[in-house]
Amino acid sequence: MPKMKTKSSAKKRFKVTANGRVLAAGAGKRHGMIKRSNKFVRQARGTSTLSAPDEKIVKSYMPYDR
Repeated sequence: MPKMKTKSSAKKRFKVTANGRVLAAGAGKRHGMIKRSNKFVRQARGTSTLSAPDEKIVKSYMPYDR
């Protein structure tokens, strides 16, 4: 069987932890920081784990990162 392809956008945006949870950065921090408020930029720092339904979708994008 041929290998399944990984979605390049997913591997750049998400990381799978050792326990199988998915880490993601806050939304809206890719560009355009000048127009965003300082409060928004501050609160969007760091990463957080995704909910179970979202994890299921992301893991389907990255078949070999389980």
